[in-house]
Amino acid sequence: MKQLYGVIGNPIGHSMSPDIHNAALKDLGLDGHYHAFQVENDNLKDAVKGIKALGMIGINVTVPHKVAIMEHLDHIDESAKVLGAVNTVRTEGDMLVGYNTDGEGFVKSLRKILDKPVQDLSILMIGAGGAARAIFTTIVRENPKRFDICNRTLEKAEQLIQSSPSFQNKQVLTIKEAEENLERYDVIIHTTSIGMYPDIDAVPISLQRAANRAIVCDIVYNPIRTALLKQAEQKGLRTLDGVGMFVEQAALSFQLWTGQEPDIDKMRAIVEAKLGGKEC
Repeated sequence: MKQLYGVIGNPIGHSMSPDIHNAALKDLGLDGHYHAFQVENDNLKDAVKGIKALGMIGINVTVPHKVAIMEHLDHIDESAKVLGAVNTVRTEGDMLVGYNTDGEGFVKSLRKILDKPVQDLSILMIGAGGAARAIFTTIVRENPKRFDICNRTLEKAEQLIQSSPSFQNKQVLTIKEAEENLERYDVIIHTTSIGMYPDIDAVPISLQRAANRAIVCDIVYNPIRTALLKQAEQKGLRTLDGVGMFVEQAALSFQLWTGQEPDIDKMRAIVEAKLGGKEC
């Protein structure tokens, strides 16, 4: 009998997770199937019971269930506990255990284009939502030179930045303050939905004062080349698109379930093809 995996969310029809996970299962000769399940908010508790009842090996969790699912699981791994959200669930014996691979997925994709260690980086992050929390919490463990956050709502940025009290080299900025001091940063990370399809011409910040050494990252992956990344390329800056984080966090989930490492390049190629290519 095929082993069953899946992703739950609301909405979920747009998810590319089934495409990349089913391809990885086939590629590695594993007898399994990955399916997308739309779960309404009121049905989340019953859905978790269904995961156990169906004997599913594991699931991914996407919006809006990443936080709410935690109270319905048997155990929360430290990776999810510190982030306050779960994006991966694994069946371990008779328990459902929640993990989070988002932050590590982003950092793995970033490392591939870094030319110096994280400890030597000055970082600016735009946004203070769930993805931002995962990225901030993961990176500050490595003690970067500086990690500032700018956000339209300063209170949210302040809450996030205070979530790691032991890390001292940090500051909350307005968007205007960040733009005026952009030359300070080696890495600029955008974590909001600005520039996501269909509003593809929007940018969260002007890169006019960005340093020539800067790497500009956007976790949006539809379109792959967002308006922000195009602006960075026009300035001759290095860029990191959102497909990297998406496939790396997916690969980490896959490893948790199967103990095997999927082909990241094949995963990326599937996402790019589904989105219409790199120029999308």
